[in-house]
Amino acid sequence: MTKTITVHSADQTMAIGEKLAAYLAPQDLILLDGDLGAGKTTFTKGLAKGLGITRPIKSPTFTIIREYQDGRIPLYHMDVYRLEAGGGDDLGLDEYFNGDGVNVVEWSKFVADELPDDYLRIIFRRDDSEGDNVRTLTFEATGHRFEQLIDDIFPEQK
Repeated sequence: MTKTITVHSADQTMAIGEKLAAYLAPQDLILLDGDLGAGKTTFTKGLAKGLGITRPIKSPTFTIIREYQDGRIPLYHMDVYRLEAGGGDDLGLDEYFNGDGVNVVEWSKFVADELPDDYLRIIFRRDDSEGDNVRTLTFEATGHRFEQLIDDIFPEQK
């Protein structure tokens, strides 16, 4: 199942992340894919806010994984761009995916072999023809839970 929405500002991108957070549970996996600067970390900031996380959210580009434990559910924010040449199996991703938190993975194609069967993938596309902050977010649900989840989040688009 796929649903696409358009956002016109960073604030709207964050609001969608915050809205999604209300539906998330431990072991949920959210994949964020798109070009550099497309809004993936901005979205994660909104998601973290929705989980009640108060610490500043920073891109994990150089650390690969950032852990945030101060919300209603832990958030594990991963940027696996630097694993383009491999190495995802050395990170112990299974422990995160089967653990107590919500997992957000940016650049998921670099760890595709490590992913579980159920996840929500969000593809971020810039639309510079419409303005600097316009983004198209395409939600792709894999597994029944996430199909139901995007129906619940976007009932007006049924």
